[in-house]
Amino acid sequence: MKIVLGFGSNLGDREQYINSAYKLLEERLGELINKSSLIETLPWGFESKNSFINSAALFETKATPHQALTICNEIEKELGRVRTEQGYQNRTIDIDILFYENQIINSPTLIIPHPLILERDFVLIPLKEIIPELIHPLIQKKIKEI
Repeated sequence: MKIVLGFGSNLGDREQYINSAYKLLEERLGELINKSSLIETLPWGFESKNSFINSAALFETKATPHQALTICNEIEKELGRVRTEQGYQNRTIDIDILFYENQIINSPTLIIPHPLILERDFVLIPLKEIIPELIHPLIQKKIKEI
């Protein structure tokens, strides 16, 4: 099964955190098929003096969507991500599941496709680089057309 993940980091060695996440995901989630360039972006949804490095990557996995979420959350924690109730904040690493095949999932713990893809250029730009022909299952448009 193909899974598309989005990455962001705005603390410490941002590139290293993203590269470490790729490596750990290859060990635990599956084969890395393609990854985007790294782009630098301003924080979204909160104020910070630290800009982000963002990317997206396509993996082949045998994990279910919920298993993939658990793997991503464990890797975030290992790489120093601290979650609080405060909403958006600075972070060493953020790993979001953007797509899982063409599935639509709306559970209390997981929504796929990620509900904010269409609002975030820092997600769309890397997606257009690696999967321009993918059709967003909710709006039935190719990524390159969004």
